[in-house]
Amino acid sequence: MAGAEGFVESDNAEAIITRIEHKTRKIESLLKQFKPVEALKTALEGTYAMTSDERCKSAHWIVVHRAIMAIKDVDGMLSSLDPEYYDILMKYLYRGLATGDRPTCDQCLRIHEKLTERAGHGCILRFLTDTKLKPISSEDLLNGRNFQMG
Repeated sequence: MAGAEGFVESDNAEAIITRIEHKTRKIESLLKQFKPVEALKTALEGTYAMTSDERCKSAHWIVVHRAIMAIKDVDGMLSSLDPEYYDILMKYLYRGLATGDRPTCDQCLRIHEKLTERAGHGCILRFLTDTKLKPISSEDLLNGRNFQMG
């Protein structure tokens, strides 16, 4: 089930990285079985472990990114995805758009369009008003990134 796990101190970073590595193996297995929706659900589960450790945030983004990029049938994915995942997915879509990577942005925009049709504009507003987003450095702003996921 998707949801909040609470704030995790950075001294637990190694335990979080271990869980992410386990999740990565499970997702790769699902993708090899041509189950991209299940891989995405697995990637989105437990995404709210709040940590200030950048390694954890980056490692988890890589896992979610891998699953997002494997989605071919966006409508089918959204039909299979429980609504509880919509807001979490929207946050990762914006993270993907912030990368500036063309294939990632193209995929995130395709999913964003369909997700907004299904979930409504509230999904976007909840992302924009999320207090877990933190401002980032002026260097990142110059590179086109204007938020960090908490």
